[in-house]
Amino acid sequence: MTGGKPRSILPHLRLDELLAELQVRLEAVLATRDRVHALLEAVVSIGSDLDLETVLRRIVETATTLVDATYGALGVVGEEQTLVQFIPVGLTEEEVARIEHWPHGLGLLGLLIKDPRPLRLNDISKHPDAYGFPPGHPVMKTFLGVPIRVRDEVFGNLYLAEKRGGAEFDEDDEAIVVALATAAGVAIENARLYEETRRRETWLRASSEISTSLLSGTESGEVLTFIGKRAREMVDADVVAILEPDESGEYLDLVNAEGPAADSVEHSRVGVEGSISGAAFTTGEPVGVASLAERSMTLLGSQIGPAAAVPLGAGGSQPRGVLVLGRRAGRLPFSDAELRMLHSFAGQAAIALELAERRKDAERLGLLEDRDRIAKDLHDVVIQRLFAVAMTLMSTVRLVEERPEAVQRLQTAIDELDETIRQIRSTIFALQTPRDLESPSLRSRIVELVEDARSRLGFMPGLKLEGQLDTQVTPNLADQLLAVLREALSNVVRHAKASHVDVTVRAVDGVLTLQVDDNGIGPPPEGGRRSGLRNMQDRAERLGGEFAFGPGRDRGSSLRWSVPLAQEA
Repeated sequence: MTGGKPRSILPHLRLDELLAELQVRLEAVLATRDRVHALLEAVVSIGSDLDLETVLRRIVETATTLVDATYGALGVVGEEQTLVQFIPVGLTEEEVARIEHWPHGLGLLGLLIKDPRPLRLNDISKHPDAYGFPPGHPVMKTFLGVPIRVRDEVFGNLYLAEKRGGAEFDEDDEAIVVALATAAGVAIENARLYEETRRRETWLRASSEISTSLLSGTESGEVLTFIGKRAREMVDADVVAILEPDESGEYLDLVNAEGPAADSVEHSRVGVEGSISGAAFTTGEPVGVASLAERSMTLLGSQIGPAAAVPLGAGGSQPRGVLVLGRRAGRLPFSDAELRMLHSFAGQAAIALELAERRKDAERLGLLEDRDRIAKDLHDVVIQRLFAVAMTLMSTVRLVEERPEAVQRLQTAIDELDETIRQIRSTIFALQTPRDLESPSLRSRIVELVEDARSRLGFMPGLKLEGQLDTQVTPNLADQLLAVLREALSNVVRHAKASHVDVTVRAVDGVLTLQVDDNGIGPPPEGGRRSGLRNMQDRAERLGGEFAFGPGRDRGSSLRWSVPLAQEA
C-alpha cells in the first residue's frame, strides 16, 4: 500500500496475459518451424531412393510421421478406377492377418478416386459415402485423404487416419500432406523414369546377347530360356513361364519356368480358350491383368497376383509361343509401358530365333547339295574308273595264265577293286539318303557303337557297311541289330582275347546281315554256350532269320546274324 490506498494489480494481469499469448505464439512458430524442417527432411528422404516400391512405402511412413497419424496407406489407382495396390502402415502383423481383404476403392476411397481433392473428416461414419470397413479392419474415426499426381495423372491417394491423442486433423495437417504429395509425385516420376531407363538398358543388352548366342550356334531351347530370364529381369517379375503350342493348337505346353516364385507353376499346360496366355497367342497382342483371380485357366498359382502374357512373335506372324510373367500378390500390376517394352523385346527375340533357324536351314541345304555332288562324282567318275581298271586286269589274266602266281595276284587285286566298288556304292547310298540331319542315322549309330568298343578292346575294329541301311532298315529292326552288335562286341571284349575284329553290316537282296569275325581263342567248348549267344539266336528266330556262331576261317570265331528286311515298323 502507498498512502493508505491499495495498489492496482490490473496492469500486471494484462501483462501476464500478453506474455502467455506471446509464449503460445512462439510455441506455434517453433512448431511450424519444426514441421517445415520435418517436411523438408521428408522431401529429401522420399527423393533419395529410385526403387519405386521403396519410394511408395517411404511416402506413407513419412506422411504418418508428419501429421502424427496412427494409420496410413497409399492406394495406387488402376486403369479401371480401382485400387490395384494398397500399401498400409501402422498395422501389426496380427491386425493384417485379421483383415479379410484390402479395400477395392469403394466408399470414401472411391470418392477420392472419382473426385481427386483433399478430404478431411472428423468422423468417417457420418459421411454419406462411408462404405464401412472390411471384416477384421480396425475401427477408424478421423480421416485425411490427399491425391498424389504425377504430372496431370492421378497416380494414387494418401490415406491417413486416427490422429494420436484423440485430436482431429487440421488445416495445417492438410497443407503439410498436400505439400508432401506434390513432392511425392516428383519422386514417383523420377523412380519411374529410372526404372524405364534401366529396363531399356537391360533390353538392349539382352537383345545383343540373344543374337550373339544364336550366331554362335547355341540351341534354340537354351536361347528361349535365356529370353524368359531376361524378360523377367526387365520388369522385375517373380516368375516367368515359356509356353509353346501343341500339335492340336488347343493347348499351350510349358517349356520352362524360372524365377523366385517358379514353384507357383501348378500345371504343365493351359488351354488356349479362356486363358490370358491363349488370348495373347491368338491375338498377337500382350495381355495384362491386375489379379489372376479375375481370369480362369491359368497355370500360375494363387500366390501370384498381377500377371502378363506376351506373344513370342512379331509383325502379324503366328506366334511361336507365349511369355507369361507374374508378380506376387500385393505388388504393382504391369504397366502399359512395361507391356509395350516386353512385346517389342519378345518380337525382336522371335525374329532372331527365326533368322537363326533360316541360317541352319541354309546350312542343311548346302550340306545336302554337297553330299549330292560328292555322290554324283563318286558314281560318275570314281566307280567308272575303278570298274575300268578291274576290266583291264581281268583281260590281263589271260595273258599270264601260264604263271599261276601272277594270276593269283591279279585275281586278288580284282577282288579288292570289287570290294572297294561295293563300299563306294554303299557310301553313295548313305550320301543320297534324305533324312533329318539332327537325328542319328543307323550308319552313324553303328559307327558310334563300334568306336565305343575301341577303348575296351585296345584297338579299333574294322568296319564295313553295305547297302541302303538308312532307308531299308525299319526302326524296330535297327534297334534289334544294334542290340545284337552291342552283345557281340561285349562277348569279344570279355572272352575272345582277340587282337583284331572285323564288323560287317549288309542290307543286300532283301536280307540284313551282321557278321563279326575275330582272331581270338575261338568258340567255347560244347556245353559252354553263353546266355548272350542264346539271346542273339532268339532275336533272329523271332524275326524269321538265322543265327550262326562257330570257328573262324583261319582262327578265332565268326558270328553271323541275318534277318529279312521286310519287317513291320
